[in-house]
Amino acid sequence: MTTRYEVTKRAMDIAVAATVLLASTPAAIAAVWMIKREDGGPILYRGIRIGRGGRPFAMLKFRSMVIDAARLGSASTADDDPRLTRTGRMLRRWKLDELPQLVNVLAGDMSLVGPRPQVASDVARYTDRERRLLDVRPGITDWSSILFRDEGGILAGHDDVDRAYDELIRPRKIQLGLEYVDRRSLGTDLRILGLTALALAGYPHVDRLLPAPPEPVRG
Repeated sequence: MTTRYEVTKRAMDIAVAATVLLASTPAAIAAVWMIKREDGGPILYRGIRIGRGGRPFAMLKFRSMVIDAARLGSASTADDDPRLTRTGRMLRRWKLDELPQLVNVLAGDMSLVGPRPQVASDVARYTDRERRLLDVRPGITDWSSILFRDEGGILAGHDDVDRAYDELIRPRKIQLGLEYVDRRSLGTDLRILGLTALALAGYPHVDRLLPAPPEPVRG
């Protein structure tokens, strides 16, 4: 990609992240108060993810699960996961748990738009082609974040949540991530941000505006 695109994208990341952080301060203060009041545990969850070029970083979220949740269950989280706190369920419903990732954007670990960052064990399964997802900064939102905005609902009711994720979500998520890497541009970034806003507002037909699945190979 051109240097001009990279510089413009980074400038947009900084400007938008700073503006949204400032505007969302009251919501962030309310989230901090509710998390602390519920169980007195840590406010933030720091999950190690793999970023651009394969570099690990600590992705920030408002903690939405019980203390030491990682030791108590699967890596994937369904809406009916008993590890979710009452406050956490509310934060996840409105995607407010991801507000701290704007700090990751300002730090340069993430972008507003890009493939969602994955844990090391999932990245280790990437094929050579899939490793191209590491050519760009991971993002807060992308095509798959819109399509699978109800990921917790999709996974709810499955006995093996990680297996359900691998079968129902992972293949299309990777395909959409590669679609972004191949065709990224400032126009694409703006379109994804706009569709994300529509999805959060509850627009019912947003899925129709996403890239179509690839045609099946006919032998």
